[in-house]
Amino acid sequence: MKNIILASCAIFAATVAGQAYAQQSTVTGAAGGAVTGAVVGGPVGAAVGGVVGAIAGTAIDPPPQEVVTYVEQQPAPTTAVTVEQPIVVGKPVPETVVLTPVPSNTQYAYTVVNNQRVIVDPQTHTVVQIIK
Repeated sequence: MKNIILASCAIFAATVAGQAYAQQSTVTGAAGGAVTGAVVGGPVGAAVGGVVGAIAGTAIDPPPQEVVTYVEQQPAPTTAVTVEQPIVVGKPVPETVVLTPVPSNTQYAYTVVNNQRVIVDPQTHTVVQIIK
């Protein structure tokens, strides 16, 4: 029975991966979570691991390379912005931080905080990537 459920999950994950190429890391996260969950907790672990993996995979999708290149090439601002909290991927920057939209891709904006270039989701102010 375990093998049937595990095989069904693997087939489902492979099917979804082919249909949803744009959401590659979500599918990868779901498949990886399902396999890990199956090893640790059997069929129930596979189901829970798949859901958790899908959420984690979605949360850390990096921006396209052209967005990163654009942000890297922009001149540094003349005024330094410093915040007390650490800048972490997945956490929001304060609402008071001014974001500059990326013209070619409005899903992203950027700012320079604590001397770090940061790509942000402008709707939630969530940090998507920190450029080193």
